[in-house]
Formats: sequence, structure tokens, C-alpha cells
Amino acid sequence: MGICSSCDSTHVATAKLILHDGRLQEFPYPVKASYVLQKNPMCFICNADEMDFDDFISAIEEDEELQPGQLYFALPLSWLNHPLQAEEMAALAVKASSALMKTTASEKCRRGSKAVTPFAFSEGSPRRKVSPAAGAGGGNGGEKRGRGKFKAVLSSIPE
Repeated sequence: MGICSSCDSTHVATAKLILHDGRLQEFPYPVKASYVLQKNPMCFICNADEMDFDDFISAIEEDEELQPGQLYFALPLSWLNHPLQAEEMAALAVKASSALMKTTASEKCRRGSKAVTPFAFSEGSPRRKVSPAAGAGGGNGGEKRGRGKFKAVLSSIPE
């Protein structure tokens, strides 16, 4: 019934690499860490899933392939010999989030997607109330809308 297209059918899982400057590189094909290191010789590659607070960051082996669906970071070599602080991990998370959001926003298949309004919790009363965050677009300009009244209109069906 008509022409249908699906965005999901063309989605390919990629290995995602966040570079030190915040750019995102995606690899839809198998690629070894050594290939990435040739282009970024002053860095090492680490798997985001293996990073912990106050723990040393371990580099993946040069002959290891970056796995589709995994997130990796290219970090300066100086980070290899010191524990990862909470502030550094938070900065990496912000960098990754920003890079991933830019990629999502630039995807061609955005037709029919819905925007999500951020919410803030007010702390004024013991019961938490959810209200749209300040500056969020898509509002009604202060207009309040209640729930519409629903009246069931039922009738019998003659057989």
C-alpha cells in the first residue's frame, strides 16, 4: 500500500572513535587499532567500557580490531601512566555525548522523528513535580492545557 521506506533497515553498526579534539570517527568496516594510530601517532586507543575511576587506562593492542557497536577514545600518550580522575572521565563523557549528538542530528533519515523536551525537577515541595526546563523550545508560550474530557459514545450493533 504505497511506497514505504525504513530508516532502520539501512543502519549499520559502527565502531565509534572519539578523538582527543572531540571529533567522532566511525568505522562501518573492521579496522585495526594500528591503522587509527598511524593517523594519530601521539595517541593510544582505549575501550570506553574498560575505563574506571581512579584506575589506570589501558590501551588496546595494535593488532586488535575495533568492534562494531563499541565506543573507543583516542587519548594522549601522557594519560597512560596516571589514574583516570572523575573530572577527566566526566569531560570524556561530555565530549562523547556532544560528538554523538552531532552525528545523530546530521543523519539524513530524520523524517518523523520526535523531539524530547528536557525536564527539570522542582525541589520546592516534598512531592516532586516535573516541569519543562527553562528555555526549552516547543512549548505553548505559557498556555495551560488540561486533559480533555472523554465521553464514551456507545451504541448497540444490530445483528
